[in-house]
Amino acid sequence: MRGNMINERMHGLGSQPNPIRVQYAYGLQRKAEIGEENVFDMSIGNPSIPAPVAVRERIEQLLRDEPPEVLHGYTMAAGLMSARQAVADNLCERFGIQATAANVYLTAGATAALYITTAAITHPGDEVIVNAPYFTEYKVMIESAGCTCVEVPMRPDDFQLDIDALDGAINPKTAAVVINSPNNPVGCIYTQQNIEELAALLTRKEEEYDHPIYLISDEPYREITYGREVPFTANFYRDTIVCYSWAKSLSLPGERIGYIYVSDNIPNAADVSAAVGGAGRALGFICAPVLFQRVIETCIGEPTNVDAYAENRALLTSMLDEIGFEYIQPDGAFYLWVKALEDSSQAFCDAARSHDLLLVSSDCFGAPGWARASYCVSAECIKNSRKAWEALKADYA
Repeated sequence: MRGNMINERMHGLGSQPNPIRVQYAYGLQRKAEIGEENVFDMSIGNPSIPAPVAVRERIEQLLRDEPPEVLHGYTMAAGLMSARQAVADNLCERFGIQATAANVYLTAGATAALYITTAAITHPGDEVIVNAPYFTEYKVMIESAGCTCVEVPMRPDDFQLDIDALDGAINPKTAAVVINSPNNPVGCIYTQQNIEELAALLTRKEEEYDHPIYLISDEPYREITYGREVPFTANFYRDTIVCYSWAKSLSLPGERIGYIYVSDNIPNAADVSAAVGGAGRALGFICAPVLFQRVIETCIGEPTNVDAYAENRALLTSMLDEIGFEYIQPDGAFYLWVKALEDSSQAFCDAARSHDLLLVSSDCFGAPGWARASYCVSAECIKNSRKAWEALKADYA
């Protein structure tokens, strides 16, 4: 007779949740204890700018004009064809790719998109490569599919993809490579040359091993940039699957709306899209939030206002320059990759926490010796955090 009727792996994940959300939860508790103005929570990537006015107007229009049983009812598993067509049209217009609605699957955010995609294109025992530093949940999603997560460090001087290291890591068991540009947690953007080199490598490896190696391009920060262009990966590599979310671009993280785009250039794109649909069904990720499917129909082209993030980036980096911290200048997203003042990044973040400055240890991103500071907070939070940063620096004097 089985003594323990729960899944031990799931128990472990529940007992040790995402470190980012652990810090965020602590921040909420601490704010209740000492006041919000006294806690400098730079742990979570929660957009601090409001959604575009067009989003609110569209929601109000839908609630006013649409029958509730339609607006709040089910759609097809992959989503409304009108919303999927809007995504395909937007991709065609922006990137010149021949995207079709049949290869678009609407999801409950980018996380669902990544889980579905990984399950759709891998078999238990396969390997999936991630480029470190990487978003902490990649490892969970890969292992949940019964695969091995293979970490390949990015180039330490500029945090571009290390093509030589990837060449050495790819083998017959490699099913996919995951990239994220603009990158969470570093904020780097992979150059077109870097993407072209990756595409050439993957094409060569596909020919050598005689099976597809998919490129999973995680792009929720595509619109958050500061003057650098973000190459659209599907234009450079045939076997690309794009995972996207409007959480950051439209400031809608809690609404859980995103998509998977299976490149029409994939020779068996229809089969891959069918596998995506099957994985969505198996995992329970069907019929993304309908209200926001309808919002996307008309708001997909709304521009992203990054001015506040750019100002916060300048505010934080100039302050840390004056205090004496090292960091990587971000070209996109809204995170600052700060060099820890000791070997243990966790100990460094614990020291910061003692001053109510909440950072995230780089250990959970697969890279030692750094900390991530999210600057999608209010400008006042950044200004008021100066005393905490100075006290943290003094701890190591």
